[in-house]
Amino acid sequence: MNAAAGRKNSWQFKLALLLALLLALPMAQAEYGDVVLNRYAEKEGMRPVVFPHWFHRTRFRCKVCHQELGFKMRAGSNDVKMSDIIDGKFCGMCHNNEIAWGPDNCDLCHSGKQGLSSGIYGGDRTNGPGRW
Repeated sequence: MNAAAGRKNSWQFKLALLLALLLALPMAQAEYGDVVLNRYAEKEGMRPVVFPHWFHRTRFRCKVCHQELGFKMRAGSNDVKMSDIIDGKFCGMCHNNEIAWGPDNCDLCHSGKQGLSSGIYGGDRTNGPGRW
């Protein structure tokens, strides 16, 4: 085997290994503080949405989403539909292909493992004086 053929085989092996690793990656599990939205997703043939609450919280104050975008502060009280997001409501205010990726990148949000139930992972209660 000549050197060029060896490099080609090495490149093909690395590509095949990378593809195998990517395909073997599990679907996202919700982490502590994540919000899982699955009221409609699986009924529509999609994986549940895993919303990384604390990832967003490190960048924005609570009022951005919970006052300006209209998200209520109680788990399960937001009736978010894909049509709302496409119309620029809720997540669609930022996920519009201008500020952040848009709703055409389905798998970036619909990344949850099948069967995840809706709710806040880790609970919706604080150690403080009240319930959110």
